[in-house]
Amino acid sequence: MAPNDSAETTGEATSTVGGGRRKASRYIVPVAVAGVAAATIGLVPALANTGDPDLPKISAQELVEKIAASDEEQLSGTFKISTDLGLPLDGLAGALVPGGERGGKGGGTAAPQDKLMELTSGTHTLRVAADGPERQKLSILGSSSEYSVIHNQGEVWAYENGSDEVYHAEAPEGRDAGEHAEKAPKGGAAATPKDFAEQALATVGDTTSVTVDGTAQVAGRDAYQLLIKPKQSGSTVGSIRIAVDAENGVPLKFTLSAASGGKAVVDAGFTKVDFSKPAASTFAFTPPAGAKVTEADELETGKDEHGAAQKALPGQLAELEGLAGEEGFNVIGEGWTSIAEIKAPGGKGLPSAESGEVPAEAQGFLDALGDKVTGKFGSGTVFTTRLVNALLTDDGSVYVGAVTKDALVRAADAAAR
Repeated sequence: MAPNDSAETTGEATSTVGGGRRKASRYIVPVAVAGVAAATIGLVPALANTGDPDLPKISAQELVEKIAASDEEQLSGTFKISTDLGLPLDGLAGALVPGGERGGKGGGTAAPQDKLMELTSGTHTLRVAADGPERQKLSILGSSSEYSVIHNQGEVWAYENGSDEVYHAEAPEGRDAGEHAEKAPKGGAAATPKDFAEQALATVGDTTSVTVDGTAQVAGRDAYQLLIKPKQSGSTVGSIRIAVDAENGVPLKFTLSAASGGKAVVDAGFTKVDFSKPAASTFAFTPPAGAKVTEADELETGKDEHGAAQKALPGQLAELEGLAGEEGFNVIGEGWTSIAEIKAPGGKGLPSAESGEVPAEAQGFLDALGDKVTGKFGSGTVFTTRLVNALLTDDGSVYVGAVTKDALVRAADAAAR
C-alpha cells in the first residue's frame, strides 16, 4: 500500500468539484438512462479488493481535482448493485397504496420508472455502455430477462426482451446528458459509482473530512481510495469511500457505511470495465414487430415538486438549503445533520385506519415500523432506516434527514419554542 497524503480538505474543494462536474457529467450514464436505477444501490462481496497496488503519492485535494477533471466519454462494463436500508420497502408500498409497487399510471408499460421499485432492495447486475453525450445504454440483467434503456442521438428507448411493450422519449441532440432532464424518465438519478461520487463530493465543505485512505484494485484497475466522513455528530452516515481510477480519475466503486456499523448501506462498483469505444451496434434499437410503443408524454412521470424524492443521499443533503423559503418547507441545521421540516397543509397528521385513509390491515404494519415519541412539540412517530429517519408529528409536521432519532426530536422541540 502506497503512503498517501491524508490531509483534510474543506470548503475549498467545493468550487473545484463544482467547476468540473459539468464536464464530468457528460459521460457514463445520462439522466435519461440513469433514471431507471434506484436511489440507493450497493455491491455484493464479490467486488472485494483483490490487492493494494503501489501508486504515487497524491493528496486529497489532488484526487478530488482528478475526479473533476476526468473526461472519459467512452466505456463499457458491468457492475452490481444492492441496498441494505433495513426497511421492507416493497411491503410498505404495497400496504399503503394498493398497486403502489408498480408506480401508478405508468404500470404495465416499459417505462423506466416502472423498474424503480425492483431496484430499491436486493442485489442486481447491470451492464452499461457509453460513447459520448449522445449514446448510452443501461441494461438490468435478470435471471431470464434483460431490460434496457438506450439513448441514441436524440431518442430514448426502453424495452424488456420478450415483451411487447416499448417506451419511447425524445432527448434533444447536441446537449450534455444533464440537459435531457425535461424529456427524460424521472426516478433515482444515481446509478453508477460516478453518479454517487458526484453527489457525495457536492457535500464537501466545512462539515466534512476528506482524506486519501490507501489504494485498491477494482475490476482489474489500480485505484486510490478517497474517504469522506462527516465531522458532525448526530448523522447516520458513518463514511463514504470512493475508489478512483488512478489513470483517468473515473470513480470505480462507491461505498456508504452507516454510523451504526454493520454491512454497507450503499455500495456500488464495477466488476468489469473497458474504456475503449463501444461498437455502434450497441446503441441500435428498432421496436419489435407488433410491439406497442408508449410515448413519454402519455405517462405521468411522478416527478416530485422539489425533485428531492428522486435524489439519493448524500446529494439530497446538499440540496436541502436550496429549498429553504419554499412555502411549508424549512431546513434546520447544515451539512450532514441538515433536517428538512415540512408543514402539512391543515395540520393533518399521520394517516390512520380510523380515518379511513389507509387499509385496516396496513395499520399494524405502520405501528410496527414506527416508534412513538413525545416532546415539547407534542407527540409523534419516528420511522427509521439505517440511513434516513423521519419524525411525523400528530399535528402534521414532518422532520426528515440522515440523522438520529434524538436529533429529529431535538429539532422538533426547537421548532416548537
